[in-house]
Amino acid sequence: MGIHLMLALLSCLVSAIREQGNLNLITQALKAVGRKMEVIPDPTTVHFHLPNDDLSVRIHREYDDFITELTSKFPHEKEGILGFYGDCWKIFNSLNSLELKSLEEPIYLFGQFFQKPLECLTLASYLPQNAGAIARKYIKDPQLLSFIDAECFIVSTVNALQTPMINASMVLCDRHYGGINYPVGGVGGIAKSLAEGLVDHGSDILYKANVKSIILDDGKAVGVRLADGREFFAKTIISNATRWDTFGKLLKGEKLPKEEENFQKVYVKAPSFLSIHMGVKAEVLPPDTDCHHFVLEDNWKNLEEPYGSIFLSIPTILDPSLAPDGRHILHIFTTSSIEDWEGLPPKEYEAKKEEVAAEIIQRLEKKLFPGLSSSITFKEVGTPRTHRRYLARDKGTYGPMPRGTPKGLLGMPFNTTAIDGLYCVGDSCFPGQGVIAVAFSGVMCAHRVAADIGIEKKSRVLDVGLLGILGWLRTLA
Repeated sequence: MGIHLMLALLSCLVSAIREQGNLNLITQALKAVGRKMEVIPDPTTVHFHLPNDDLSVRIHREYDDFITELTSKFPHEKEGILGFYGDCWKIFNSLNSLELKSLEEPIYLFGQFFQKPLECLTLASYLPQNAGAIARKYIKDPQLLSFIDAECFIVSTVNALQTPMINASMVLCDRHYGGINYPVGGVGGIAKSLAEGLVDHGSDILYKANVKSIILDDGKAVGVRLADGREFFAKTIISNATRWDTFGKLLKGEKLPKEEENFQKVYVKAPSFLSIHMGVKAEVLPPDTDCHHFVLEDNWKNLEEPYGSIFLSIPTILDPSLAPDGRHILHIFTTSSIEDWEGLPPKEYEAKKEEVAAEIIQRLEKKLFPGLSSSITFKEVGTPRTHRRYLARDKGTYGPMPRGTPKGLLGMPFNTTAIDGLYCVGDSCFPGQGVIAVAFSGVMCAHRVAADIGIEKKSRVLDVGLLGILGWLRTLA
């Protein structure tokens, strides 16, 4: 039996695999194509190892257990902790009570408002706000505010002041609502199950089909051209590439629409990651080791610096079948910019990968697992160049990152674009980064497309008005 190489996502990002609520979007997608996955409950979302006298905090499955642990570390901030996370729950509960569809579709939007006016007004009030500003209303302790920064960094790769409150709330509460559930066989099984279900329902999926350009006819998107020259035509074109790739590469040579200019003024590309996949001897891990860890050893200022903080997932803690007996899988990743890796000859590139990986592993060896280096039985290292190549994302970017302090989600574009017939979906669309947010983007796009092609109800007059208002709101960012 071999080791399964996989991206062992921090489990806060796969917590939507559950039955209850309206934010279980992955479960809903699987159900729509006749699929259901076996899952394993995770007792701890993530174990933080932080500065400030080796601050250690576990995010427990049960919310009350998490609050008890956090307040034991900061007893003088108990009211502030309850206040901040209480606001998160207001947002989450409001979202979770609504039928989630396209915010660009007025009949749906007005219908939800009349059914749930208080919840809609709650979400509207938090739309332009960031988690860091809300946290500072309740919390004064600088170390606890830094912990909130670390919580948000896992969500967005930026600090709390730059993380929209709605995004933060989705993840910080969803991990407790029904708990974290890890798919048996690894998170790769989600995509595999969805693909199988889509094919069973009559869809065609083309693999090794690299799209090189979007075909326009009189300004309307009508098809795509592949790298091998094949062309496919359709009434609707949906791009899940980033907006930089969509408008800078797939529509290369076309004038950049004003909305995309505005997006690029507000957002820049977040850095990529250095990833290390390892197989290790099981005895190097203590028996009570958690599945997911976040490590920042010495200085809070290093949180957002390249290689400053370390994410670690050990999926075999929950699912031992992923590796041979007596072995564990470690997936280690840390932020890294492609500029560090460009222009290197092959030998220098491979040498640098080994050098940087060794430094990261030594840090984990010192902080968590003595003897880690000597226990390695398998290792593969990927850089931002790897992410760029296999994910087809400009510079291997993780996603959009605000240039400064954003006004919540006001600057984030939705699914429709200035190109007739072309829609965008993914983390550079509302509501942004994270698996739950991206799944929400997909649901919204599907509904908007369904309305535009006549499957769902649509009002052209209301459409024009709503899209105009949404466009104006984005200019406020």
